[in-house]
Order: sequence, then C-alpha cells, then structure tokens
Amino acid sequence: MSETLSTTARPAATPPPSPPGSSSRSLAIARLRDLALVPAIIAVAIVGSIVSPVFLSTDNIINVLQSMSEIAIVVLAQTIVLITGKMDLSLESTFGLAPGIAAWLVVDPALTRGLGLDVLPDAWAVPVVLLVGALVGAFNGLLIVRFGLNGFIVTLGMLIVLRGLLTGISGGQTFFMLPESMTYLGSATWVGVPASIWLSLLLFAAGIVVLGYTRAGRALYAIGGNADAARAAGIRTDRVLWLALIVASVLAALAGLLISGRLAAVPSAQGSGAIFQVFAAAVIGGVSLNGGKGSVFGAFTGVLLLFMIINVLTLAGVPAQWTNFLNGTVILVALVVSRITGGKAQT
Repeated sequence: MSETLSTTARPAATPPPSPPGSSSRSLAIARLRDLALVPAIIAVAIVGSIVSPVFLSTDNIINVLQSMSEIAIVVLAQTIVLITGKMDLSLESTFGLAPGIAAWLVVDPALTRGLGLDVLPDAWAVPVVLLVGALVGAFNGLLIVRFGLNGFIVTLGMLIVLRGLLTGISGGQTFFMLPESMTYLGSATWVGVPASIWLSLLLFAAGIVVLGYTRAGRALYAIGGNADAARAAGIRTDRVLWLALIVASVLAALAGLLISGRLAAVPSAQGSGAIFQVFAAAVIGGVSLNGGKGSVFGAFTGVLLLFMIINVLTLAGVPAQWTNFLNGTVILVALVVSRITGGKAQT
C-alpha cells in the first residue's frame, strides 16, 4: 500500500527540454516549405518556352501577372481566413457584389431614384466598394463568431445570398459606363506595369510581414492551431477572427474593383466560380485547410504556378473549358501530397 501511495504521489515527469537549435531548425524547415513550388514554377517556365517562344516574352509575362492579380488578392484573403481554421466561400460573391453595388448607386440613376435615393457622386464609388466588403465580413463574423454558427455553412449561404442580390440589382445585366474612379486602378499603368500588379505585390508583401513578423500574425496561427490554447494564452480569439473575416472581405471587394476597372464593366456573374481557383491556389501553395499552417509567400507561388499552367495550356491550344478540371485536379493532388508529406489525416 505504501508503495502504491508513493507511486501515485510522485510528481509527473517534466518533458525534456527542446534540444538547442530545434526552434531554428523548425524555422528553417518552414522557410524551405515556402520555396517548395519554386522548382515547379521553373519547370513550367521551361515547358512553356518549349511550347511557345511567346511564353517568356515581356508582354506575356505581364499578361500572366495581370490576369492573376485580382484572383491573387482573393487568394491572399482566403489564406488569412484558412490560417485561422475557418474558410470563407462568400469571397467570390463579394468580389462581384461590392463593385456591383457601387456601380448601381453611381451609374444607374433610375434604380437609385426608384428607391428614393440621390445619385452618389463618382468619388464615392471606391469607398462604397470597400464599405460593402467590410459590412459583408462583419456580418459573417456576427454569425460565425457571435452566434457560433458553422463557418462553411454560413459563408456558403452568404455566397448564394450575395450572388442573388447582385443579380437582382443588376436585373441580370452588366453595368457599363463606370466612372473613372472605378476604372483607374484596374486600367492605370505605373512605371510601364499595370497598377493592379503593383497593388497585388504590395498587398502580398504586407501580408508576409504581418503574418510572419507581427503579434497579429502569430495570433492567427495560434488560433488556427488550437483556439482553446490561444484563448488560454490571452489572445482575444473572437476579436481576431472577426477582424480576419472583415479584412478578407475588404480584400475581395478591392480585387473586384480592380477587375471591374480592367473590364470597364461589372457583369452580373462577376466572380462566379472564382472560389475554385482560389482554393486550388491556396492548397497547392501549402495552406492547410485545417488551419494553423501555410504562408502568404506559399499562397503567392501557388496562384502563380496555377496561372502559369493555364497560360501554357492556352498557348498550346487547349480549350479554356478545361480550366475547372485543372483546378479540381490541382486541389486533389495537393491534398494527397500534403497527406503523404504531413503524415496527418485531414478532417
């Protein structure tokens, strides 16, 4: 009996301390994972140059970067949400609705007068776009964070609601004759390069800094890794999650503004199906659907590789209808590779 009592009373063994340099090795491994797609990007560039000499031309490179710039910003937005362990399917609808409402209030006076509203000045277009994005994100946060509803179901419902709202206010038509305030960022050229490319690169650079080197970024990873532990560590998880959803929606709205400016129009179906490319780019870039893993740079290489492959297929004469097949295949392959290399089941 005494032996039993002494055994149970014995303090639990403390785990051995981490060996010196283990944290630096982990950091080095994480950095290497960020570069995992670089060899694939180089390989696709070589294949592209063989398929067509046009592939490596300056005009084609700028074309690839510009065509991916808007979706890349949505990928950045989705990456922020995924790292927290959530996902936002409504980003593709915010991508279309935010510039759509701005165009509706600024361009279509018949509709606004019918509602008893004054026509908004052109200068209000961009603030309205960003405000709509912020409101959508805040409402998502209200349902997910405050009411504790399932994020996947909430954002799926919001995707449908926002898509229907855009179709309703536009009457299924396209908004044309956008004011210069809405077209400038999407059509302007800075130092010989489209402004949308510069904005996309600047936002990704900011994302790398914020998520990799600030307390806010560490909080996002902590919540995605273990929300209860993050809460116990003093992180205001509800506030951080809410803010992440708002920032993501604002980024999606900005991306919608850029593509609307480039096209000088807002179609009623703008953004439809874009979520497939967004998830394909994020997953292939190493962002975990379970949260807590992935990087902004990895997401950028993912979207770059995806659009390079699409461009090579286009130059090779493959019909554009195969794009969704490619996106789905990329997601499945990336999930399988992640399962094999990570050794953990994905739920």
